[in-house]
Amino acid sequence: MNIYTPLESAVPWVVQASIVAGILMLVAGLLIRRRIAAEGGGIVPDEGVTLRNCFEVLVEGLADLSRDRIGEDWRKYFPIVGTMFVFILFSNLIGLLPGVEGATSDANTTWAWAVISWVVYTWVGVAKHKQKYLVKFMGPSLFEREIFGRTVHFRVLAIIMFPIELLLDLARMLTLAVRLLANMFADHTVIAIWITLVPIGVPAVFMGLGLIVSFLQAFVFALLTMIYIGLALEEPH
Repeated sequence: MNIYTPLESAVPWVVQASIVAGILMLVAGLLIRRRIAAEGGGIVPDEGVTLRNCFEVLVEGLADLSRDRIGEDWRKYFPIVGTMFVFILFSNLIGLLPGVEGATSDANTTWAWAVISWVVYTWVGVAKHKQKYLVKFMGPSLFEREIFGRTVHFRVLAIIMFPIELLLDLARMLTLAVRLLANMFADHTVIAIWITLVPIGVPAVFMGLGLIVSFLQAFVFALLTMIYIGLALEEPH
């Protein structure tokens, strides 16, 4: 039994877990905003390890990565990447608590974020390059000719390359979803088993490892999304 059981007949547990993660994000955001709005809060950091300091380190690190991977337009896309990272991180961490499931232990959540990632970077590419975005799926230009004053590229392998490249692009959703789901389901399952077998001592070791795994999986998901956005912004050739 877990905390979602009483309402599960009306609201699926994964929806409840997602709402919990969303509420925690909102509360954390409001607390940090309140602290920054205080006198000197926007300039002077807090003493010791605080929620604000932890988030500032995370945001600064993600912002630097986003700037490197996406380029000069990184500020436009950082909010969605940051939201993705924090939601996945919170959901991963929630799943470490006994009797509480994290939303990322369910395929619906991991697939939803994978689809969002794909839609975002595809939209970015189409918005940036319009119909030229399809060129990336057509393979290399084997030769070119000047026709009516325009350079025409002949991509004779396009009929073969297009379906292959399209499948590879769609496969990114599969890898994002399955990687996150498999790691978090396995991690949370191992912890639950050890809590049942040896409730004292041993589970703490695996929960410590779980903290690392939770952070890494959120980081990898966000990093790959940044990379895909950066690739979508590159000029097709």
